[in-house]
Amino acid sequence: MNTFERLNTYFEEANKHIELILEVLSELTTPIKNYENLSKLEKFAINALIFRFSKLQDLVGAKIFRNYLEFNGFNTANITFFDILKEIEKEGIIDIDSWMELRELRNKIAHDYPQDLEDMLDSINLFIIKSKELIDISNKLEQKYNEVRRKRGSNN
Repeated sequence: MNTFERLNTYFEEANKHIELILEVLSELTTPIKNYENLSKLEKFAINALIFRFSKLQDLVGAKIFRNYLEFNGFNTANITFFDILKEIEKEGIIDIDSWMELRELRNKIAHDYPQDLEDMLDSINLFIIKSKELIDISNKLEQKYNEVRRKRGSNN
């Protein structure tokens, strides 16, 4: 599979995650003020949001960034992830500090679910806010990718 085909597959997957994230967000009344008063369905929705956010953040960071740069002719063979982030930032797609915040948030709740209810509420509400930012990053990447494809005048 070439870079063009991989990126198309990755963006299809990203758009499925985005669709489900937006569906969950449309069902939640925000900000969430009391976790214990949420219905079971709302709690499931929050868990689905966390899962989809994590999947989307991993997909964008681990696969789309690198392949996007390769598609644009940038050699990513022996560079660090931070160097990839710097190149993506030069494209005007992300701010490195904001991206690192997204990663930290995902890691915080995915690997160390807060025991304190107040911390958990803060994290959940931040997930809701940051989901929109992550969606914007994915959409910007896809838009820039499509612009490059159009400029090339081809489908690969």
